Amino acid sequence: MSSPAGIDPRGPRFAAAITAVLALVATFLGLIGTAPAAASASLAQRVADPAFLLSVVIALLFLWSALSPRTAPWGALFRSAVQPRLTPPAELEDPRPPRFSQVVGLVVVGVGLVLHLLGVPWALPIATAAAFLAAFLNAAFAFCLGCQLYLLLQRAGLLGRTASAS
Repeated sequence: MSSPAGIDPRGPRFAAAITAVLALVATFLGLIGTAPAAASASLAQRVADPAFLLSVVIALLFLWSALSPRTAPWGALFRSAVQPRLTPPAELEDPRPPRFSQVVGLVVVGVGLVLHLLGVPWALPIATAAAFLAAFLNAAFAFCLGCQLYLLLQRAGLLGRTASAS
């Protein structure tokens, strides 16, 4: 089986920059909203919290990017509005690690959402801060934490192995 076609590595960085901004806003909203006192807030108050609502949007975007990267909004925006204005990339990137990192982001934000609904104080801003940190590192320094985790799991033989014709 051949390896998957490569992607422009600037696409995931572009998406990470937008995700970083969204996660930073969600973290700020979480710090001033019901998250610090989630245990004493009613379920309705926790659900109506702007940080919760924005985090749901972020989680849905992670899910979309993991399930259908070709149609995900930030990838589509990059391919239609940004990529045509750039020179072709020097190298293409395996799409599996960035896709895996979307799943990691979904899990991190998803855990924060569930814990917030259960009334765990600070869970939501901590989760969105972690998502912000990972997205910022990717956007600013091309260091993808989820991709590194993918590569570690691949080296351990737990992910990404395809049948080889040896």
